[in-house]
Amino acid sequence: MGLLTNLRDSITRVTDRLFADDEPKRIGIYGPPNAGKTTLANRIARDWTGDAVGPESHIPHETRRARRKENVTIERNGKTVTIDIVDTPGVTTKVDYKEFLDHDMEKDDAVKRSREATEGVAEAMHWLREDVDGVIYVLDSSTDPFTQVNTMLIGIIESQDLPVLIFANKVDLDDSDVKRISDAFPQHETVPLSALEGDNMEEVYEKIAEYFG
Repeated sequence: MGLLTNLRDSITRVTDRLFADDEPKRIGIYGPPNAGKTTLANRIARDWTGDAVGPESHIPHETRRARRKENVTIERNGKTVTIDIVDTPGVTTKVDYKEFLDHDMEKDDAVKRSREATEGVAEAMHWLREDVDGVIYVLDSSTDPFTQVNTMLIGIIESQDLPVLIFANKVDLDDSDVKRISDAFPQHETVPLSALEGDNMEEVYEKIAEYFG
């Protein structure tokens, strides 16, 4: 009986590994607030499925719960990959309701948003440690990448041994500086793009198919 049980378990482990490659890869879109993560998620989803992932806003922490778009199949240069896009809340070390008051938000709404944003950060970290197969890390190329949050998240991604692509977003802005991002994280490939304008999306899709396929 024990022999049969061991044999069955061995077969199960082998078949699980065989079929795992056929399942969509869960790719988390990470980065600080307002880097353009949801704009990128929507761009990818619309280009390949016709549907959006979630609402976009200039107000920080518009995404306060992880949103998932399943079975997005990307084909480039003879390579095909099917992914589940996980658009995660922006990660920060501090969420202060006062920053929302600057966007003409009532205090009660600002306090509620800050509380939801804090919970969203915790959820994003859970996904990173438990539930993603790879990471797209989005940075605003017009801002300084040398921050505690970026260093911490990239370190966690590396400790999890997850494949990661760094996307230098917002190259349409005059003060964009892609080299500053590539210099900050030279161990990872940096791809410039504008998710809003759709600039350089061909290379984005080539890299996604290459890294996660």
